[in-house]
Amino acid sequence: MSLPWLVADVGGTNARFGLVTGRGGQPEAVTVLDVSQHLGLADAVAAYLAEHAGGVRPGAACLAIAGPVDRDRYRLTNAGWSGSVTDLGIPRTVLLNDFEALAISLPHLAGGDLVSLGGPPSPPPGLTKAVLGPGTGLGVAGLVPVREGWLPVAGEGGHVAVPVVTDLEMEIVRALRAGGLPYVDAEHLLSGTGLPRLHHGLALVRGVAPGARTAAQITSSDDPLCVETVEVFLALLGGFAGGVALTFGARGGVYLGGGVLPRLAARIPGSAFRARFETTAPALTDYAAAIPTPLIVAEQPALTGAAAWLAQRFPEVEL
Repeated sequence: MSLPWLVADVGGTNARFGLVTGRGGQPEAVTVLDVSQHLGLADAVAAYLAEHAGGVRPGAACLAIAGPVDRDRYRLTNAGWSGSVTDLGIPRTVLLNDFEALAISLPHLAGGDLVSLGGPPSPPPGLTKAVLGPGTGLGVAGLVPVREGWLPVAGEGGHVAVPVVTDLEMEIVRALRAGGLPYVDAEHLLSGTGLPRLHHGLALVRGVAPGARTAAQITSSDDPLCVETVEVFLALLGGFAGGVALTFGARGGVYLGGGVLPRLAARIPGSAFRARFETTAPALTDYAAAIPTPLIVAEQPALTGAAAWLAQRFPEVEL
């Protein structure tokens, strides 16, 4: 008797679960659980299976974790969950970093799943790709073509130094360092938690009272300081994405994901994002200009990636 596969995308705020009932099929019974309401991964998995999946026992599982993974062990970077997936009692359980799963999804995204933000309209097939995205943190991963299909390459690129270029950006970093942040990495500014910090740093430079603003408030406000914060954010993101493109040699595209950017989709084309992307290395402007930068707008791409990884890893397992 074939059993469904469990797929999951576990972030610092939300844990998304789904079931795959056919090879190549899309996840079904997708449910989002609040990480803070569960003691750990095993507790959340049990709750999903009991309350949203009819008590089924999966035959395999792929779980994408927002944090470093080491074989069977995981640790959420922005939440308190850690442990081993052997505790789940599911055979053939594999772990991926959440952006590895997002990377694996890229060849399976098309049409309405993507919105072009510059460069060639269609990513070339069969070439190395990269994906990055500001969410609770700032994730980065690559995707390399191999004989068996695709190989995701995990990293912690969000923790490199923030790529400041303009005098204003340098002043913001200096202001934040003077305020007690000795090392300003990319995630400190280019994330859902980083936007309020960037807003605060810009207020210090402009000599105005910032007020307490969430990322959602900043991205939706027409207050001049919030508008300028988003402009600086998108310019910095373009430079960061350009660095990722050059590091991976991602001529197959640098894809943008995460929870923050869909809210800014209409503002990205008129921003400095693409110009900064293409001029990250002035000597390689033509190289970068030929790399597409699609925005991922698919509903649950990491779950799609987790399902694709199970199909690639376990071709002998029936569904």
